[in-house]
Amino acid sequence: MIRLFHVNAFAHAPFTGNPAMVVLSQGLDEATMQRMAAEFCLSETAFLEAITGDHYRLRWFTPQLEVDLCGHGTLAAAHVIWALGLALPAQSLRFDTRSGLLTAVQAEGGIRLDFPAIAMAPLTLDAAYGQALGVNPRHCLAAGAKFVLELDSEAEVRAIKADFQALRALPGRGLIVTAPGEDPAIDFVSRYFAPWVGVEEDPVTGSNHCALAPFWGKRLGKTELRAYQASGRGGELLLRLAGDRVQMTGRALILSRGEWLLPV
Repeated sequence: MIRLFHVNAFAHAPFTGNPAMVVLSQGLDEATMQRMAAEFCLSETAFLEAITGDHYRLRWFTPQLEVDLCGHGTLAAAHVIWALGLALPAQSLRFDTRSGLLTAVQAEGGIRLDFPAIAMAPLTLDAAYGQALGVNPRHCLAAGAKFVLELDSEAEVRAIKADFQALRALPGRGLIVTAPGEDPAIDFVSRYFAPWVGVEEDPVTGSNHCALAPFWGKRLGKTELRAYQASGRGGELLLRLAGDRVQMTGRALILSRGEWLLPV
């Protein structure tokens, strides 16, 4: 039996945060996982395979490809494990992934994930990327395979209306825009566009904050930050820098559950 859970991650209520499908099943092959992710057509589908009660294999797929790291899919998967009583609340969950061993624990404010930090480096980027978003960035940077545009204000980030046809004509993997927060309670905001992998705008992207948290932490002189991803759905993350790791905390909600009824 293949069990399915539709979960909103980094969310406090329905219709907010980032939706993910969590699939509990043993022995699915990679091609089947990819076809199922395309069928669900969410930014990510998380596939969980149990090793022991607190130890799982975890893989994430967009509608078009497998990704190395996914924050909201991990948060959703951890929430499902605890909601089903598959692990005790006091247990730390361990996930074997393409980005190494990741962990999750229950903490004040939700579920705390422990992820590797991602370094950012200055980048000379074609002006066409900013033009496709209608912005003039202060700085351009690279965060792994993703491009980052730093803007002057939160208002600029929120006002973006992306030209996805223009973006698809350019080479890329994902495009992050970020700026300082206007609310004193929010250190920085961001949005994320990834039409190259079948996700025009991702609502809340945990993995991006593995790069954004160290960047803004150094800029602001902080080791604990509060971030908001200003998509239409929106989502808040609590972030803590711990050496070469980023700890991010958020909440999740199961909206629906079911079973895959047909042969795969």
